[in-house]
Amino acid sequence: MNTKFIVNDYILIWNLLFGASISEPIYKLKQKIWDTYKNEYNSTFKDKLAILEDYKNFIPNNDTVYNIILDTKDYEKLKRQAESSRIEIMQVWDKNKKENEYLYKHIIRKKIPNYTIFVVNKELNVIDHSKEGVIIVGREVDKKEPIKVLLGIHMTIAKNNIKRYKEEYEDFKKAILEFAVLNEFATRVSGRSTYQSGSPKLQQLKRFLYPYWLMYLGVPKDEFVNYMMRDKIVFDADKYAYEKELKRMDIEEFIEFCIRNRKYIVRETKFTSKIDEEVI
Repeated sequence: MNTKFIVNDYILIWNLLFGASISEPIYKLKQKIWDTYKNEYNSTFKDKLAILEDYKNFIPNNDTVYNIILDTKDYEKLKRQAESSRIEIMQVWDKNKKENEYLYKHIIRKKIPNYTIFVVNKELNVIDHSKEGVIIVGREVDKKEPIKVLLGIHMTIAKNNIKRYKEEYEDFKKAILEFAVLNEFATRVSGRSTYQSGSPKLQQLKRFLYPYWLMYLGVPKDEFVNYMMRDKIVFDADKYAYEKELKRMDIEEFIEFCIRNRKYIVRETKFTSKIDEEVI
């Protein structure tokens, strides 16, 4: 998967118009435009998909609202800030390029389309996937944990490139994507286990799935204890038959395996989120 990071005037202005008001001057400007050009403001809302479809050649049917914002000094400052965010996010992405590739090739194991990532102001606090191969990102790069912005991007990409399941099975998809991105990928990048991270409501399901996830990753059975200690998740390895075929599956096939075998996998076994002292 190849990626390019872009700041585009139309995408940036659209998000400033229809996203959260990120400053008092922007709020007042939006209100003024709304009061004076209500019809034009409303018609601009429809432009989003057209811009994403062909941002290089997009020409609005009515450019009144765009021109008003383009002519303000505040916009010049906002675009510089967006450019700065683009550079920060791109640097984090490039620094972890090998791990990004590993995620899709060896963990997700599914061909993902190339992505164009439009960067907008971090104050908008948005990650939006409205079209295949396109994401709009406005997120702060945390100086202490820059990986957070990567996790948000990868979770969004993975979620939208893995097929949907019946509502009652969506938690299996969510839990396994957490394993892939928030846990295994983040562990590889950070050098410390992040397997306690993720949605609290998925933790119990993930404990049931964890032995099979290790098999999916191709972890030999004699190394299970090392992973349990690393990730602080305990299970009785002797009670699990080693499913060799899992390491040859892609992530969708693994999700479907878990759904098919859910009654067998979700056992009434006592799990703990911390390694017992005896095991340590």
